[in-house]
Amino acid sequence: MATFGFSVLGGIVGYVVGLFGGMALVSLLSSNTHDKSMEIVMTGFFGTGPLLAVVGFAGTLIYRLVAQK
Repeated sequence: MATFGFSVLGGIVGYVVGLFGGMALVSLLSSNTHDKSMEIVMTGFFGTGPLLAVVGFAGTLIYRLVAQK
């Protein structure tokens, strides 16, 4: 049960890192001038945030399962 809890925590941390990291990358690299603020928020919230949440959850789960052996 503790492994699952740590994995959920890893997913939450991954989401936050993905959210703000994606927002920073789009802010720096996008040439959009019409609705750049909307692009920044939507990419972080629906793109990079969930992607890194899954990576954080899976990475933490695998690490904890391997470390137990």
